[in-house]
Amino acid sequence: MSSMKERMLAGEPYIAEGPEIMADLDRAARLSERFNTSSADDPQGRLAALRDLLGTLGEGTWIRPPLYCDYGRHIHIGPRSFVNFNAVFLDVAPITIGADVQIGPNVQLLTATHPVEPEARRAKWEAAQPITIGDNVWLGGGVIVLAGVTIGENTVVGAGAVVTRDLPPNVVAVGNPARPIRSVENAP
Repeated sequence: MSSMKERMLAGEPYIAEGPEIMADLDRAARLSERFNTSSADDPQGRLAALRDLLGTLGEGTWIRPPLYCDYGRHIHIGPRSFVNFNAVFLDVAPITIGADVQIGPNVQLLTATHPVEPEARRAKWEAAQPITIGDNVWLGGGVIVLAGVTIGENTVVGAGAVVTRDLPPNVVAVGNPARPIRSVENAP
């Protein structure tokens, strides 16, 4: 029988309990607190906290505190990206963010899912699906991206949109649920 952590990492239903999961959550809480309370006068200390917390932090990426996450190590951010204030990245499954991505304030990337069936939910079962954000994507303020979503490169998601399904590359998408409303042309 696999542990709950093994089930979680395999993308299977699991219950968030047991010493392995609790140790990982505690680690992320300590490192998040270190980052979120770091002094603006200590950019190297702030960067060190992020490098310890996240799975991958690309060169030249800038994250403004506070940042909230479950595990941290399942978050992978490419180079030259920017994450604004109050990001919530529930990284039960991997969150992969490409290069040159712009993430507005109060954005939520939510990989966690819960059963619709009341008994399973009451029993605390949950699962997760990865989120992938392509290169050069812009997520406007307050965007929510749900579990299992991939957003294609160069796509812009308007402020307040809720992304429930994959978005193709090179579009502007808005609304709840987010829908493409036009194409993005590449300017020289």
